[in-house]
Amino acid sequence: MTRPPERGVRPDPDGRGAGRRATDVPVRPVVVLLGLLALAANLRAALAGYPPLLETVRAEQGISAGLAGLVQAGSVLMMAAGSFAGARIGLRFGREVALGVAVGLVGLGSAVRGWPALAPLVGGSMLLGFGIGVAGVLLTGVVKEHLAERAGAATGGYVVAMMIGATVSSAVAVPLAVVLGGWSLSLAVWAVPAVLAVAVWTPVARRIIRTGGPTIPPAATAGPVHRDRFARLCACYQAGTSVMFYGWLTWLSPYYESLGWTAQDAGFLLAAWSVAQLPAALLVPALAERRRRWRFWAGLTLSCGVAGTLGALLVPTPAVIGPWVWVTLIAIGLGAGFPMGLAVIAWRTPDGAASAATSGFALGVGYTAAGLAPLLMGLLIDVTADYRAAIGVLLVAAALQAFAIVRIGDRPAA
Repeated sequence: MTRPPERGVRPDPDGRGAGRRATDVPVRPVVVLLGLLALAANLRAALAGYPPLLETVRAEQGISAGLAGLVQAGSVLMMAAGSFAGARIGLRFGREVALGVAVGLVGLGSAVRGWPALAPLVGGSMLLGFGIGVAGVLLTGVVKEHLAERAGAATGGYVVAMMIGATVSSAVAVPLAVVLGGWSLSLAVWAVPAVLAVAVWTPVARRIIRTGGPTIPPAATAGPVHRDRFARLCACYQAGTSVMFYGWLTWLSPYYESLGWTAQDAGFLLAAWSVAQLPAALLVPALAERRRRWRFWAGLTLSCGVAGTLGALLVPTPAVIGPWVWVTLIAIGLGAGFPMGLAVIAWRTPDGAASAATSGFALGVGYTAAGLAPLLMGLLIDVTADYRAAIGVLLVAAALQAFAIVRIGDRPAA
C-alpha cells in the first residue's frame, strides 16, 4: 500500500523534491543569479592579485622569472584538475552544495598565502586554483539548470563579476602590500570576500535543496565527453582563449615594468585591462544570443585580441597614446572570449549535466594549456632576456582559437 504524504507535504512522483513542503516557494531566478554573482566575484580576484606583486616576490624570495611564473602556472593547472573533477563532484554532492565548498577552498588557499614564504605561496595558490576550477564548471551547470532561458546574459553577468573582482584585486595589490606591510598579507586579504560569498550562497543553496532537491543528475549522463566532436572543439577554443588570458594576466605588468614602468603604474595598467573587459563580456554574448551569430562575434573579438597583442609586441608604447589602445583591444578580445566559450556550451547542450560535463572537459583542457603558458613564457624570458618569444606563444594560441571558431560555426536556429 502506498503511504499517503505527510500533512503539508506535496507528492513528488519523480523524486526530485521529496519532502517538499507546500509552504516552500521555489527560489526565484534573480536570487540564484545574485548568489552566483557573489561567488563568481572571487574566481579571479585571488589570481589577479599576484602579477602586480610578482617582481616584489622575485626580489624578496630570490627566485627566477620561470619559478615566479610557476606559481601562477600551478594555480591554473590545479584549475584544470578541478575542471576535470567538477562535474563528478557535482554529481556526487549536488552542484549547489559543491559550488559553495569550492569557493570556500578559494578562501582557504588565499589565507594560506598569508605566510611570507615560497612554499605557502605555491601551496595556497594550488589549493585556490582547484577551488576555482571546480566552481567554474559547477557555475555553468547551475546556470543551465536555473537560468536556461537567459543563459548567454547570465553567463556574461557572472563573468563580469569575475572581472570586477580581478580589476579591484590588481588595482589595490601594491597599495595593500604597502599598507599591510608585505606582499603575503595583500594576497591573504582575498580570503575575506570568499568567506562572505559562501555565507550569501549557503541559504540560497539550502532553499534550492529544500524546494526542489539538489541538482544531482543521473549517473548515466556522465558519458565519455572527450569523444564528442563539439566538446573537443570547445576544448580547443578554451585552450586558445585561456592561454592568451592567463599569459597576459601573469606577464602584462612585468612586461611594462621591464620597459621602465613602476610596479604601481603597471598594476594600474593591468587594472585598466580588466576594466576594459567588462562591457565586452556583458554585451557580446547577449548580442550573439540575440542574433544567433556566434562565429561572427567570436571571430570579431578574437581579431581585436590579436591586433592588440601584435601592437604591444611591435610598438609597445606609441607616442601620445601609450599602450592604452593595445590594452583595450586585448581586453575586448579576452573579455568576450571566455564567456562566449561558455555561452555556446550552454546553448548547444541539452541539460545541466551535459553542460557541466562539456564545460568541465573544455575548461580542463583549456586550463591545462593555460597553466603551462605562464611557465613557458617565464622560461623564454629567462633564456632570451626578452619578451618577444614569450608573446609569440600567445599568437600561436590565437591561431588555435581561430581554428575552433571556424569549425564550431554559428548557433543553429532553435
